[in-house]
Amino acid sequence: SVHLSVFFLLLSPSQYIKEFFNLTTVERYGTSMSTEGLTVLYSVTVSIFALGGLVGSFTVRMLVTKFGRKGTLVKSTALVFAGSGLMGFSRAFGVPEMIIVGRFLTGVHSGIALSVVPMYLGEIAPKNLRGFLGLVPSIFICIGVFFAQILGLQEILGEVERDPFSSLDQSSVEQHWPLFLSLTAVPTFIQLMLLPWFPESPRYLLIEKHNIHATVAALKTYRGKANNQEEVEEMQEEQHFHSSVQTVSVCELLRDRTVRWQVLTVAVVNMGMQLSGIDAIWFYTNSIFENAGIHASQVQYTTVGTGAIEVIAGLVGCFTIERIGRKPLLIGGFGFMGICCSGITFSLILQARVPFMHYISVACVVGIIAGFCIGPAGVPFLMTGELFTQSHRPAAYIVGGALNWLSNFTVGFLFPFLQMSAGAFCYLVFFGVCIGVAVYVYFIIPETKNKTFMEISQMFASTSEQEVGALDVGAGFSLKQVNGYGSMENGCTLITEESYTWSSDETEYRD
Repeated sequence: SVHLSVFFLLLSPSQYIKEFFNLTTVERYGTSMSTEGLTVLYSVTVSIFALGGLVGSFTVRMLVTKFGRKGTLVKSTALVFAGSGLMGFSRAFGVPEMIIVGRFLTGVHSGIALSVVPMYLGEIAPKNLRGFLGLVPSIFICIGVFFAQILGLQEILGEVERDPFSSLDQSSVEQHWPLFLSLTAVPTFIQLMLLPWFPESPRYLLIEKHNIHATVAALKTYRGKANNQEEVEEMQEEQHFHSSVQTVSVCELLRDRTVRWQVLTVAVVNMGMQLSGIDAIWFYTNSIFENAGIHASQVQYTTVGTGAIEVIAGLVGCFTIERIGRKPLLIGGFGFMGICCSGITFSLILQARVPFMHYISVACVVGIIAGFCIGPAGVPFLMTGELFTQSHRPAAYIVGGALNWLSNFTVGFLFPFLQMSAGAFCYLVFFGVCIGVAVYVYFIIPETKNKTFMEISQMFASTSEQEVGALDVGAGFSLKQVNGYGSMENGCTLITEESYTWSSDETEYRD
């Protein structure tokens, strides 16, 4: 998940990229770019990543159904290598368009990975660790951002002293910034070397591929010598319950009234994650720190400090989610972010008359980042997988991922205009979003800690649908125990299938 922080890798060497764009224009057309033209081109370079993420999210259902969870992650690494290569060699070939295309390709991969990684981890994790493993990707994203901030320090990256709008020799540009953009290939290469050695998701193997042998082998790898009979029974129950249902499409998901509350919940938490204003805070952290009186030369170190706070807050959420649950982290995270957003508004209004308000604004920025990383940064992706059973999960990740990336693009595109028109009051919009999401989570979403996927689905079911119990999973159908595993009975007809029991040494399975 470290390579998902590629979005922030473009922020530190921005001055070099702008100079490269201008130099290329001079060589091609004999004149430098205008300030407006350079700003537009750089904005396209930044925002194209979110567009790629949106495109990638739309392909999730097709990819995970055809290649599986692990297979999708392995095969999609080609996009990162292609994108990193384009960005890394862009200056050598003198083609700035290679940076834009490379950003788009890495965005497509991130759109895929942000859905498939939590889906894969959620399906291989035991229910008592599903929350912990579900937040691990957000921890590594924070770590990736932290390292990107460190690599962006002037002592490491260097600095540009000339005007990016002047005609310059290429020798004036630092030699190593293209390599900085291509660093995303390093963690991706590590993933490509290690991931193929891990088994596929046991739920995918049993429920979608009907391969009991591979399922038991995968469970033995992930669980060791533990008796996994109860877990296989739960998967078989879900398999039989949806035996007549194929993996649904997005349109079918949106038309299915039995999951309307789950779909609405996925939409609220994923849109709230981005509309909370976290991207606006990240983009304008430096200016807020400078307004607070921090010297410009020291702002970069303060920004690195906020990156460290992100990691610490993420670790706190990761190690407490199985103890306190999903709801408290979401409610507390969004609620604290809302309070800090209102604090920024009042501090910006009063800082001209009350000197110490500068420091209040800095504290609010740190509070927003910490509140985000402790819960809203990772729980929405975890919750998207928990609220749906196997047949609906891929389509749910498409909906959640698409709304997430669309909201990301919306904030990035509209926030500058909102800031110009509303000034300091623009942060009150984010205050309303954060408080609204926190209220929705409190009143609507049930706690999913230590629940199976079937139990969570039944918690959302309507009163009439809740008659489907643990041992009565359909009209005329009931579960029977056959050789230790669940099997379906319809009236007098017993529908049997291969079942496996554990041998005495718990190291082999047999028919």
